[in-house]
Amino acid sequence: MLARLCLASTSPRRHELLSQLGLQFSILAFRTGDRADFDTDETPYDDEDALHYVERIALSKAEAGVRRLAWRDMPLQTVLAADTIVLMEGEIFGKPKDEADAIRMLTALCGNTHQVYTAIAASNGRKTRSIVQCNQVTLAPLSREHIRQYIERGESYDKAGAYAVQGFAASFVRHIEGSFSGIMGLPLFETCELLAEFGHDVLDTARH
Repeated sequence: MLARLCLASTSPRRHELLSQLGLQFSILAFRTGDRADFDTDETPYDDEDALHYVERIALSKAEAGVRRLAWRDMPLQTVLAADTIVLMEGEIFGKPKDEADAIRMLTALCGNTHQVYTAIAASNGRKTRSIVQCNQVTLAPLSREHIRQYIERGESYDKAGAYAVQGFAASFVRHIEGSFSGIMGLPLFETCELLAEFGHDVLDTARH
């Protein structure tokens, strides 16, 4: 019998991607914003390297998920967590705070190449593992008016870098080098590799 699996994310994109693997999983949510849980604080450390940051956040979410299962007297499960950031010339672009922040991000990204890092982490209370997956994305130049029109579509919010590669933003994504699912927020190849270490064999699940 396969071990239980819990996804520590409320992202609809990650739900959709994980569902593609045919795995049964439950959702474990954390508080965000002003009421964010102290053990999942996503504030970068001073001078923290981007790769270290994204991996640290994914690991903290996975380990925090295991603690919550214990607090709630729930059965032991593998907790899968992920975090995605956009990096442009050394600056980490997370989710925009407001429209002005989204305009700032897209103004910097459009017409340039940036990196998208997604870290995935899994923990079951006995062991914890992580993988960081890296991508290069080039966006076509956009005028300020086109940027504003895109933001008005509502895709920018709750997205690292203020754009959704799987949405209307695909119309100005000029080039991708790496994993499309990784840019969306859950690199499926690496996720399969990671989950196999915890008894979740995707191919075995497909056969059943």
